[in-house]
Amino acid sequence: MNASDTARKGPLSHLTILDASRVRAGPAAIRTFADLGARVIKLEIPPGAPGGDDMIGGRDHNRADYENLHRNKESLTLNMKEPAGLAILHELVKTADVFIENYRPDVKYRLGIGPDELRQINPRLVYASISGFGQDGPYANWPGFDSIAQGMGGLMSVTGRPEDGPMRVGIPIADLCSGHFCAQAIMAALLEREVSGEGQWVQTSLLESQIAMLDFQAAQWLIDKKVPVTTGNEHPLTVPTGVFQTRDGYINLAAIGNTMFKRLCVALEIPELIDEPGLGTDPERVQNRARVNSAVAAAFRQRSTGEWTDILLKAGVPCGPIYSVDRMFEDPQVKHLGIARTMQHPELGDIEVVGLPMNFSRYPRQSGPLTAAPRQGDQTEQILTGLGYSPAQIAELRTRFVV
Repeated sequence: MNASDTARKGPLSHLTILDASRVRAGPAAIRTFADLGARVIKLEIPPGAPGGDDMIGGRDHNRADYENLHRNKESLTLNMKEPAGLAILHELVKTADVFIENYRPDVKYRLGIGPDELRQINPRLVYASISGFGQDGPYANWPGFDSIAQGMGGLMSVTGRPEDGPMRVGIPIADLCSGHFCAQAIMAALLEREVSGEGQWVQTSLLESQIAMLDFQAAQWLIDKKVPVTTGNEHPLTVPTGVFQTRDGYINLAAIGNTMFKRLCVALEIPELIDEPGLGTDPERVQNRARVNSAVAAAFRQRSTGEWTDILLKAGVPCGPIYSVDRMFEDPQVKHLGIARTMQHPELGDIEVVGLPMNFSRYPRQSGPLTAAPRQGDQTEQILTGLGYSPAQIAELRTRFVV
């Protein structure tokens, strides 16, 4: 079953999006729209056409990733380097609401599909671009990859333990966050279009999105001129906050502020820390981090994670277990939220994917069907037929690798 086979449901079902992006950042941005009901046409290079590649993100590279990233979309194979392919794109642009790309900045101009060209065809079009380092500037044409942005964006300098050196985060956070920021920008431009009647060009990059995600760590430098450093699992500004070993595993603790610290000390049966000199405030506890953590760690080792979780939550101290991914999906609250959604796949049967982490009162998350990620070019004939192309014309376009 393809996205085009089922009536789309959701708050954005009135929108049509042309997705010329690839790998992760752009597709992650547009997945949000697809999950909310928009018609998303994924533009892919035809098999055998010059310029095709096997970049990470393809179905053959990691099928689970591909299914999770490209569900609810349609696939049109289209060679935009060919005049006939560009003509097809122009026809699609006439009725589209959004066009998104994440090529290196110069590529779209060489192809003749830049924001000015496409918005001449449809002034209401919102044109979205995600790049590695921005649309201009000294690094504009550097290839953008998540791990590079994590390093240049400062994240790796504050991640990991001091003795281990810079550490990459375990998810492609620069890709994902640039996708989310791009989705927000597209939404804002669509809302503004309701007032002005015109679309516009919205942009973000892996680098600036990663810098924005530093948040308070960046503010430490910009405002206080303090260079943040790695603190491992501990919070740089509050103690005790972090990971502690229990009798049977680990527990995450967030005892922020004096009230929480006092509650924690009572619950752990170490009340003597409350009045100990040098431990009366968060800044003082940060200065005496080793003393506080030593006492807290010794107490935690006396009971299991489950016991301490019950005790601390009853005492009003934020805490929680640390799960592997499989155990996380078995947690009763995770099951209750329904974030893992079942999707029917034509080859794999029923599979589960990670759902959109938002809900709408008139469009409950579980109300609309999920459709499997399309095979390359699944909807090509259907889309071209809708544009008025005959079977013979489509067949001829295929022979020239236009579609």
